Amino acid sequence: MTEEIRCWLVEREYDDKGLVTLAYATPDGESVYRRELAASAASGVTAAKELSPDQLEAVADEDTRDRYATEVDRTASNYDPDEPI
Repeated sequence: MTEEIRCWLVEREYDDKGLVTLAYATPDGESVYRRELAASAASGVTAAKELSPDQLEAVADEDTRDRYATEVDRTASNYDPDEPI
C-alpha cells in the first residue's frame, strides 16, 4: 500500500469560463497536484489533502518550487489541514 503525502493549497486560479484550478504542493515544493472544478464547487476547499504519489506531478521550474514551498509553510502555519480555505 502506498503511503499518502499531505499536500497544502498553494494556488487558486479563476478563469473567465467559471472554472477554478487548485494547486496542492508537497512541503518541499517539488511536486504538485492540480484539480480543475466549477467555481461554484470550490466552497468546500480545504487547506490540505492527503494524496498518493501517483497523483502528483513534478514541478520543473526552480522559482515555482521555491514559491510553492514558501506558500506551504504559510498555509500550514495558518490553517488546520481540514479547515476550509
